[in-house]
Amino acid sequence: MQSKRARLDRFISVKTGINRKNVRLLLAKGLVEVDGDIARNIDQIIDEFSDVSLEGEVLQSNSPSYVMLHKPVGVVSATVDDKHKTVIDLLTDKSKHDLHIVGRLDLNTSGLLLLTNDGRWSKKLMSPHHKVGKLYRVTLQNPIDDSYVKAFAEGIYFEFEDIITKPAQLALVDSHTALVTLVEGRYHQIKRMFGRFRNPVIGLHRISVGKILLDSQLTPGMSRSLTAQEISL
Repeated sequence: MQSKRARLDRFISVKTGINRKNVRLLLAKGLVEVDGDIARNIDQIIDEFSDVSLEGEVLQSNSPSYVMLHKPVGVVSATVDDKHKTVIDLLTDKSKHDLHIVGRLDLNTSGLLLLTNDGRWSKKLMSPHHKVGKLYRVTLQNPIDDSYVKAFAEGIYFEFEDIITKPAQLALVDSHTALVTLVEGRYHQIKRMFGRFRNPVIGLHRISVGKILLDSQLTPGMSRSLTAQEISL
């Protein structure tokens, strides 16, 4: 989701219906405040978290929100769904409908899901240029061995897209369990990578995104706000 940045004069014009010429007069008279300071520059850029008031009337006052959710299996990563409970349904925050999902998990995947109303933050977190690792615990139907480690590190060819996945780290936990770290997020990527070995994934759980680790105190369906340290990228 893109951040909502705009020139100050355009924002006020759209918000109030006052034409831009008159908005400039209001600015010149010192009747507009941004984040508590008088604003006079028509070119000033504001975003969705700028506090803006006109002659003492608040036009915008939003606070950034960052949420960690322990997503259960059987809940969809969507804001609305006709058949299943959504992750938004699990939240109790009054502003939950202003949030968007950062890196979705499919219906049968559990674990760490992040939600925010800060488009710039989510874009940085999910951008392939930043190579933020996502760690998953994977349970397989059939035994796994060291040949998987080598194949994941080299990348696996997806014929439909005609691409080779970026190198992924795979660590064996036991004969049927592995930890996999991805720096990209293609459609059903982990299931398809193991599918090259004809080994079905029977359990998939996201443990972390970058340095943000799923809080062990959160049972499935529970959520909490991120700490300042977790938010910092």
